[in-house]
Amino acid sequence: MPSNLSPPPPGGLLRELGGTLELPRLLLRAPELSRAPRGDGAPLLVLPGFGASDGSTALLRGYLRWLGHRARGWGLGVNRGDVPALVPRVIERVEGLSRRRGGPLALVGWSLGGVLAREAARERPELVSRVVTLGSPVVGGPKYTAVADFYRRQGVDLDAIEAEVAARNATPIQVPVLAIYSRRDNVVSWQACIDEHSPGVEHVEVAATHLGLGFSPDVWVRIAQAVAAPDPAREAG
Repeated sequence: MPSNLSPPPPGGLLRELGGTLELPRLLLRAPELSRAPRGDGAPLLVLPGFGASDGSTALLRGYLRWLGHRARGWGLGVNRGDVPALVPRVIERVEGLSRRRGGPLALVGWSLGGVLAREAARERPELVSRVVTLGSPVVGGPKYTAVADFYRRQGVDLDAIEAEVAARNATPIQVPVLAIYSRRDNVVSWQACIDEHSPGVEHVEVAATHLGLGFSPDVWVRIAQAVAAPDPAREAG
């Protein structure tokens, strides 16, 4: 792993309160947001971050529905962070939506939700057209996040998780991935958001806190552009 990787400094969590400033920016950028590409009524799954539920993504889903996407919440309550247990449940949810659509669908995941979206796409690429992640730690698991000490106090072996994540990354994700990250992120080290393994990943840097990523107009525009893009598998067919 890169030698410069470390969790964000503890004092940075106070700066996450700046994420509330994204809400008035949404109003100021409303004309631009309204001109984003429209959806075609296809389902789209949005997954929340660690400790959050579908309520945290309600505004984003409302915007995507307004654009014409059938944006759904994950419907699994609070994200408790048990990735091995949650990935099969996310895949089951994606399977149901894909069956009703008659094809793959896009997944949008905030923080740990993005990790779950990536793993679903890695295991079942035929179900997923593309993945969008917001500040998701794709390197090291929780080791390079602000909750690393919490996990250590619970007796979790973060080095073992890091090795397991690295082993999974050895199998690249084969669907397009848009990885949105910010150097102002005080929860997840931005370097841990960089995927150097998957061939179809595009990294986009924005200026937002971790908690502001889900309410940033810059992020919303990039998500809208990504999920409205043609499905490469259908184009090839």
